[in-house]
Amino acid sequence: MAASPVLEKKNHSISSVDEDSKYKATSAEHAWFASGCTTVLISLAKSMLILAAGAPTGPRTWLHLTMAALLGYLLADLISGIYHWAIDNYGSAETPIFGSQIEWFRAHHQYPSEITKFEIAGLVNTVARVVTVAFLPIILLSNDPIFLWFVGALTFCGLFSLKFHAWTHIPRRKLPLVVAALQDAGVLLRWSEHKAHHRPSVNSSYGVVSGICDRVLDGCKVLLALEVAVFRVTGVKPRSWSETISEWKPMMMNQDENPVLD
Repeated sequence: MAASPVLEKKNHSISSVDEDSKYKATSAEHAWFASGCTTVLISLAKSMLILAAGAPTGPRTWLHLTMAALLGYLLADLISGIYHWAIDNYGSAETPIFGSQIEWFRAHHQYPSEITKFEIAGLVNTVARVVTVAFLPIILLSNDPIFLWFVGALTFCGLFSLKFHAWTHIPRRKLPLVVAALQDAGVLLRWSEHKAHHRPSVNSSYGVVSGICDRVLDGCKVLLALEVAVFRVTGVKPRSWSETISEWKPMMMNQDENPVLD
């Protein structure tokens, strides 16, 4: 006996609700995101307040602030690249602490456009926890305005790195104008640079802030040297030596998702 059109429509609606709900952030994730943002703001605000309360600032101070921000920005890109390389190549869903992130990133290679559907709090909440727990005590204890400005830039770029990553998987015409402009200027990672990471053999272009550090990591074969060192010490080969995207079988993402097209 065929199901009634009303029942089929109702089941489809329920399925759509369930499908959409997995992309929405939980209350805890919203709280951690707010905590991470607050941590970044405290660092930047404390830096400015210390400078305002001290001796008049001159060109040398602003130069130091600029250099500190630039260093934080570059370090965030470098850390994102090395971390991304590590979880793409080593460990599994059963790895303690990092297992869910390893599986999530592996699934991302099968279904790239999934990352664009998550609410920002759900997307970056893990980084927000690290920012809060690891950096807030340092920020509260430090009274060096240049260092605090550096930490503010580092944590800001780190906190939003996965969002920067997600933007590379959105067609340029659908991006906010300011984001498209920053990508065009090379300040944020753009698809033309990131797409190499989504080729069958995943062995390059790991940075997700700007991709600037990939020029060193890939150009000087830093990560390949690390892979060789890890293999010689532990006997463990990175996935990039033997697997292609088509061979990865993640457990978390939908099976009907199509990758976004450039």
